[in-house]
Amino acid sequence: MATGIVLATAGTGTVQAASAPDPVKPWVTGSVEHTGPVPGGYASWKDLLLDQRKMVRAADRITAALGRSGDGYAGVVAAPESHELRVYWKGEVPARIDALVGSLRRDVAISVLPAPYSARELEREANRLIRENTGLITSVAPSQDGSGLTASTASLGTARSAVSGAAVPVTLEYGARPTPASRWDDSPPWWGGGAWGVGGTAFCTTGFAVTYQGATKLLSGRHCANVGQIANDPTGQVIGPVTHTNDPRDLLLIGTSSAGRVFNNPVGNVATEYSNAVIGTTGSVIGMFVCVSGAFSGTTCNNRVTAVNMTINVGYLLQGMVRLDQAAGTNAAGQGDSGAPVEVVNPSNTAQVYAAGSLSAIDGSATVACTGYVIGSRICSRRVYYSPWSNATTAFPGIAIIPG
Repeated sequence: MATGIVLATAGTGTVQAASAPDPVKPWVTGSVEHTGPVPGGYASWKDLLLDQRKMVRAADRITAALGRSGDGYAGVVAAPESHELRVYWKGEVPARIDALVGSLRRDVAISVLPAPYSARELEREANRLIRENTGLITSVAPSQDGSGLTASTASLGTARSAVSGAAVPVTLEYGARPTPASRWDDSPPWWGGGAWGVGGTAFCTTGFAVTYQGATKLLSGRHCANVGQIANDPTGQVIGPVTHTNDPRDLLLIGTSSAGRVFNNPVGNVATEYSNAVIGTTGSVIGMFVCVSGAFSGTTCNNRVTAVNMTINVGYLLQGMVRLDQAAGTNAAGQGDSGAPVEVVNPSNTAQVYAAGSLSAIDGSATVACTGYVIGSRICSRRVYYSPWSNATTAFPGIAIIPG
């Protein structure tokens, strides 16, 4: 069994490439749905998602307004199960932030709570710990309540000694280590959620359609290919060249004709394929529920954001990452799903989604049975990591989502 965080790429021999002509693209839409009991006493998932959308928008307004007033900001948590947004702050909240929160309370219940450390203090210490302990500490996440850091390691005893002199409290987790993580016969304009690779040696998943520097492109995972390599679908059809990459955000861009839709069906049955329109982007806030649309796993929902602004070690450092945990403990994503769209369902129309980010890695210490293609030694996990939309705008200034 794998342990640790591994990039979610599927290797050679994992799948049998298709050879049939391109099928008619499934412009038919279907609902992308969360299932199971609805947290917080909501009457339906729609009601929860409507409140969640308000909370995320309020969180985005607050973080966008920080500027120099952000020295005391520690974090923000969406708590739909408690029907409130929680903002954590070290020291006195500046008057203009307090006024903004007051105005936002007309639409969202917001609690402002004290924090012992600011986000900037935690980020500085997190970066120091993971850089000075390469190979020992594999990921570091700041607590959004400002209480400290959570670091993962495969060697608790050694790690305890390494963090004993940290400037903030550090909680150690054992075992977490990130691993690099039809849909199968798409055609132009290319959509998110389809399988792609380079030379048939490894496979990943196409991400959201975007524009960058005046051209249409597809977003996906940096670890999947290098600039200049040619992306193909599993039948060998050329998608286009990799034109841009960004290592610390684990993102790349494929130059090609692309459109703002995402495959969201279970994999393996062309007759039941459907797709959904992308209508915008969303921030990533702890507590929110999202779906992942992998070419190998199919679409999984009920995935909850449990950490943001993480630095993880996959042999090199990835920054600004977000962690998801599958609420039911089943598969969130697996190998072959790298680059996959991470999306939030539009509560007003479940045939539409918002772009949240691009899948990057799976946690090999939290492996579960795979959904979708259960082939060979493919690994899947109930805990995964993704690069949020804010990473895309940092990596590629001026990038914009293509709506469907």
